[in-house]
Amino acid sequence: MEHRLDTRHGRIHVSDTEGTGLPLLFLHGSSTSRHVFERQYHPRLLEKARILALDLPGHGASDDARDPERAYMLTGLVDTVEDVLANLGVRRLVVFGWSLGGHLAIEMMARSHSVEGVLIAGTPPVAPGLIGMLRGFHPSFDLMLASKPNWSERDIDRFEDSCFGHAATPDIHAGLLRADGRLRAVVSRSLLHGDGHNQRRAVLEAGVPVFLVNGADDPFIRQSYMAGFEDRTRDHCVELIEGAGHASFLEKPEAFNAILERFIDTVVARRAMRAPRVASSS
Repeated sequence: MEHRLDTRHGRIHVSDTEGTGLPLLFLHGSSTSRHVFERQYHPRLLEKARILALDLPGHGASDDARDPERAYMLTGLVDTVEDVLANLGVRRLVVFGWSLGGHLAIEMMARSHSVEGVLIAGTPPVAPGLIGMLRGFHPSFDLMLASKPNWSERDIDRFEDSCFGHAATPDIHAGLLRADGRLRAVVSRSLLHGDGHNQRRAVLEAGVPVFLVNGADDPFIRQSYMAGFEDRTRDHCVELIEGAGHASFLEKPEAFNAILERFIDTVVARRAMRAPRVASSS
């Protein structure tokens, strides 16, 4: 089912598979749309989860923000997502966020007990400030494009190639053309200034499952930095997908979806452990 829902920052388009499974929210990266997740809609996952995928403000079929300086901050984007969930009556969920969507997922987890687990891809959980950013990211011209408000045709082609390579689709290209470039500038400043919670600390201290999944060939991420978040005793798992770059879920969907299913199973198992036991009658 497709929804158009009003939020404090504009009307948002949401795809909803409905059903009774664990609500699983997909959050896309900057200048793309919900269509990047088309290879995650496979039968096994649909049996386990109610998938919600939205277009962030300024993306896809959603409205551009009425107040970009507020709405396109990291915290403003999370406010919008939370408005959507409230409209849908979703109180408990897990979140899969890619790139910018991963940063939003971490902020959601840090500010709300409604998030029972996060899986992030292509997203280093960085501490506030320039030094924190440089520890998690490889600085490059291609990365800087994510903060540039106005793109030339060459910029679009270069960003598409660095993020998706040969996995790019016509829907992805259309999303890049449609995106409100003001978001790139505002949200990049927001991340640099550390708006919201300290993302590094939020992940290290998280009491819920956190899966950090990256392509081995991701041009933006420092893999040595990501390795420091591994703690299997707390279901904090760092996964590397060989032969994939920044969009591992699109480039290597079978390998990625297997990890995504394991993440869902981990959260469901935790739910079962917390469920009250019914005393048997004697």
